[in-house]
Amino acid sequence: MNAPDNRYPRTIDTESGPFTCRLMAVSDARSALAFARSLPEHDLLFLPRDISEPKVMAAWMENLQKGRIGSLVIMRNEQMVGFSAVVSDPHSWSAHVGDLRVLLAPDVRDLGLGRILIQESFLLAISRGLEKLTARMTTDQKSAIAVFQDMGFIAEALFRDYVKDRAGEPHDIIVLAHNVADFQARMLNYGMDELVAD
Repeated sequence: MNAPDNRYPRTIDTESGPFTCRLMAVSDARSALAFARSLPEHDLLFLPRDISEPKVMAAWMENLQKGRIGSLVIMRNEQMVGFSAVVSDPHSWSAHVGDLRVLLAPDVRDLGLGRILIQESFLLAISRGLEKLTARMTTDQKSAIAVFQDMGFIAEALFRDYVKDRAGEPHDIIVLAHNVADFQARMLNYGMDELVAD
């Protein structure tokens, strides 16, 4: 099944007004870099690489173009305020596993946009034939952890002092995981067949 292009763009109505969810394009590189640089440094610590660096963002866009990454963006008018990425390596022993990364601007949190990005990312994972999604974050990101757990993610690993911020302070990373097939079955049970059909 191909990426669910026909779902996008989608309008998301919130108490703070409408937002648009769509697939990320390589042409979004400059906006994505500006968005990453606008975030608190701590928000980026769970990522394997610092996406506020132009070379890292360029590598991401190259992988996006090659189909190694599936990404969604949340836009408010013409401003990027959030995105998600489903990253997988088809040449690894874990080709069936995707790493889910979600980032939102601080001023649009608590509007349900993170939950929507996670749900839509599951559809991306299904379209890419993935069987499992993992998500990682620092252990003090309790609100984010709660959202993931509420959506069925289960803690699978804790890495102590796994990352260090620019000041040299260590932080623990928690890894949560979810079976994509379970999500697909739940959507079918809710009568949302059109979202997960091949």
